[in-house]
Amino acid sequence: MASDSTVANINGRETMSLNGEPVVKRARESGPLPWPVRVPKEPKNKVTVVLGAQWGDEGKGKVVDLLAMDADIVCRCQGGNNAGHTVVVDTVEYDFHLLPSGVLNKNATSFIGNGVVIHLPGLFEEAEKNLQKGKGLQGWEDRLKISDRAHIVFNFHQAVDDMQEQQRQQQKGQNLGTTKKGIGPAYSSKAARNGLRVCDLVSDFKVFEDKFRMLAGHFVAMYPDLKLDIEGELKQLKEYAERLRPLVTDGVYFMHKALTGPSKKILVEGANAALLDIDFGTYPFVTSSNCTVGGVCTGLGVPPSHVGRVYGVVKAYTTRVGVGAFPTEQNNDIGDLLQSRGREVGVTTGRRRRCGWLDLILVRYAHMVNGFSAIALTKLDILDTLPEIKVGVAYKVNDKPLSSFPANMDVLTQVSVDYKTFPGWCRSTEAARSFEELPSQAQDYIRFIEDFLQVPVKWVGVGKSRESMIKLF
Repeated sequence: MASDSTVANINGRETMSLNGEPVVKRARESGPLPWPVRVPKEPKNKVTVVLGAQWGDEGKGKVVDLLAMDADIVCRCQGGNNAGHTVVVDTVEYDFHLLPSGVLNKNATSFIGNGVVIHLPGLFEEAEKNLQKGKGLQGWEDRLKISDRAHIVFNFHQAVDDMQEQQRQQQKGQNLGTTKKGIGPAYSSKAARNGLRVCDLVSDFKVFEDKFRMLAGHFVAMYPDLKLDIEGELKQLKEYAERLRPLVTDGVYFMHKALTGPSKKILVEGANAALLDIDFGTYPFVTSSNCTVGGVCTGLGVPPSHVGRVYGVVKAYTTRVGVGAFPTEQNNDIGDLLQSRGREVGVTTGRRRRCGWLDLILVRYAHMVNGFSAIALTKLDILDTLPEIKVGVAYKVNDKPLSSFPANMDVLTQVSVDYKTFPGWCRSTEAARSFEELPSQAQDYIRFIEDFLQVPVKWVGVGKSRESMIKLF
């Protein structure tokens, strides 16, 4: 019988090597005795990652929902309930903020990792609201796990978030456009090492209470006008602790077991998007976490070697919520049409999204950071009525080309954009279910995006449901 093993003779002893790999010899410093070196094993299970490639709201929830249909585990690795994902299943529209979109798959485990900051009233309220919409969320508590290392967003974090926005408006005349969900202050507590985690809440509540009062006092000292109901929030948290306890797990061991055990399909759902990343986004108009691929490792405890395919979700045009530079923005009839046809209103805040042409310089930069395996191009159908379509392909400042995406936001606000113009197709794409069924002009638009980014487009979205995602390969 054929064998993958070979035999080597070391110091008169036969030594087996695995998979036909040669035994590597190395000498000890104290003497010439060699020994075999173990050949590194290829990771058994790898995670598939879905990330936003613009400023968010690209339709990640739909892509995750599509991939989650046969997933075993679906994970959230960063952010909080400042993110909003909309998923339509059987004509029912579900809105998720903290829960992974994959929670709709009753055969999958949903996992909220240590990199997420959790507002417990928001979590349970979100579940209750979605339960009233349809049957998709029934039994959600039986299939949700939460890392014991995840930090908690308290009500005073949200109050402080609001106060900070007001102060920025008064002092500089411009706020950051936060969702006021307490995300920034909660991550600040985490970085300042006085934050409280899920493991604190489900342990000795008296110890937790003392730490909570100390943390609340810290914010009162910084913001004397802050109004707190400490006793009321502690009472609420004690009740949540009992409801939360069955869901809590050691996230590191949970992920290690999933990655090294029997074959599993593991999906990671990024919140926010690449250009909102705290390090790589359009700082300071960013979120407070790493929503690029590195956040998968730090937010779940996943070794880099276990990161598999990384899918970037790109809207067929560009949108942005709140303030900050937006080179391809269209403050005109085009922007209004994209906003109305695309129903571009924030899931979390209800704010109208700013709209503009697809910015491929921005998406290429996101690819440099994340290394996308393929692209999901969403909301192509929103362009159906336009006689011509433009794509941003280069930046200039004072008529001089920029060689890269600028880090300085003062520079980004000054750029002029070079566009490539495409003829529109002026007919509906919503009934298309294959690439060949799309108008030839739409096909050309997609192929240009692929060629510019040097990344294949794997899916094209032409509607709201998962059935409207055309798979190209």
